[in-house]
Amino acid sequence: MERLSALDAEFLHLEDSNAHMHIAGICTFEGSAPTTEELEELIVSKLHLLPRYRQRIRTVPLELGRPVWVDDPHFNPSYHVRHTALPAPGDDTALRRLMGRLMSQPLDRARPLWEAWITEGLEGDRWGIIFKVHHCMVDGVAGVGLLEMMLDISAEGELPEPQPWSPEPEPSSVALVTDAWKGALGDGAKLASHTFGMVTDPAGALRRAGELGSGLLRLTQRLGNTPSSSIEGTIGPHRVWCHTAADLADVKRIGKAHGATVNDVVLAAITSGFRDLLLSRGDDPDTTVVRSLVPVSVRKPDADGIPDNRVSALLLELPVAVSDPLERLSEVQAAMADLKGSHMAEAGEVVTDIGNLAPPALLGAATRLGMRAQHFVSQRSISTVTTNVPGPQFPLYCLGREMLEYLPFVPITPGVRIGTAILSYNGVLAFGITGDWDTAKDIDLLAAGIDTAMEAMRG
Repeated sequence: MERLSALDAEFLHLEDSNAHMHIAGICTFEGSAPTTEELEELIVSKLHLLPRYRQRIRTVPLELGRPVWVDDPHFNPSYHVRHTALPAPGDDTALRRLMGRLMSQPLDRARPLWEAWITEGLEGDRWGIIFKVHHCMVDGVAGVGLLEMMLDISAEGELPEPQPWSPEPEPSSVALVTDAWKGALGDGAKLASHTFGMVTDPAGALRRAGELGSGLLRLTQRLGNTPSSSIEGTIGPHRVWCHTAADLADVKRIGKAHGATVNDVVLAAITSGFRDLLLSRGDDPDTTVVRSLVPVSVRKPDADGIPDNRVSALLLELPVAVSDPLERLSEVQAAMADLKGSHMAEAGEVVTDIGNLAPPALLGAATRLGMRAQHFVSQRSISTVTTNVPGPQFPLYCLGREMLEYLPFVPITPGVRIGTAILSYNGVLAFGITGDWDTAKDIDLLAAGIDTAMEAMRG
């Protein structure tokens, strides 16, 4: 029995009938598809490395503590490994439609929070696996790590023998409450140890307090409402999805030529896409504020390997008013450098840590109440989300078939009608763009704008 962190629990509380909080992606492979039984056998052979895949959520009575992970006594991999197929000719339009449909369906809270869909019939003699995992289980970095555990680094990889497994007995209600209070005492002890460290190093503590105060001020200032625009507002339960890609070597060359990072180039291209989208809708880019939440991993190199969420965030205002692609890149580069030096990410991490000490009943009730209110009036602090996760730069294989691409999906929440996930794999940067069905069916324009910007920055 393991407790969720406050951040992990928050992804549960954020989910409602309109906001489905799973992250996902489709991996495409060459050749013919395996059977569901073969994929199930592969997954079962790796489950000793992925204990979360056999666990489900249990809530603590009266929310006296955060939810916990417990072994599912009725775990059945056949429930999670599923099959679908595209109608001929299996083109990209059909694939995008399928992704939109599957991403519009929430995961079953009574079972382990994942699904794997074998997808046959892709054009070009290909097939795919659509992986879908709840965000309370993993962040983007951990999700890539899980994928690497599941797949092989060579076509000759052999299935390991499945490890014997028996579910631990489900804890009683009394045990859940007792564990919750033990956990609260443990969180308090961690805070006390940090406080002791501040006493033994007062100069360092003062310096860190100043940095965190500055970061918190910047974070608070960036949470003000943006002017109303067509890309922010309430959302419905259905999704649209599209994708595009760029050569990672090209992106690195662009960055090197202008003293920018890969992430700077990516954000500049997405800015271009939003500018084109706004213009097509009749919004004025000169007066529209597109504020993106940019997740930042705070996972330490010596982390314990638990696949949870360890992220903070920067809040970047995309320079959509700038029409020149290279000037846009320069603006993004300067803004990101400023944000990285602002200690905003550190302040966000501290706020998350403090959340571990907050009464779970109060925190959960406040989040759920806020989500219900946003069915009518949504937040206007954040316009979009842009997450960029580095993936493996070498081929991966599933049952002897090479993985050709990995196209990511990011969830959206009220106020955020469009989100973009970027994932690199084997020399390619893939952009997966999520939109709200009711208000953002035109996200193809954003994808086209990314392509145009990349070409312009290449010169």
